[in-house]
Amino acid sequence: MGIEYDDELLASLVFDGRGLMPAVVVDDEERVLMVAWVDEEAIRRMLLDGETWFYSRSRQEYWHKGATSGNTQKVLAIVVDCDADTLLIRVHQNGGGACHTGTYSCFTRMMAHRVGQP
Repeated sequence: MGIEYDDELLASLVFDGRGLMPAVVVDDEERVLMVAWVDEEAIRRMLLDGETWFYSRSRQEYWHKGATSGNTQKVLAIVVDCDADTLLIRVHQNGGGACHTGTYSCFTRMMAHRVGQP
């Protein structure tokens, strides 16, 4: 189950010196779930099977989100930022959540927030 995509936009992506770029993953309600790294191969895998694939910098291998947990992510859209060096991936999150800790989002710990009026 592939995804329709713009070949020219895919060819214009700007990867870092290691061939990677960050991918911000949000759910269908625009809640940030996680940030991971992709390269051209990970993107092609997403386009081919319609689920998220990433590249692990520490393990130096590809990983399919949910392969072990069952909490897969169905890709709804892939949006490229203005510099073509970061992706925003809209997904439908299946299962309990996106985080390896078991939470819905990887972003759960509040470090700072503004008190009172802006």
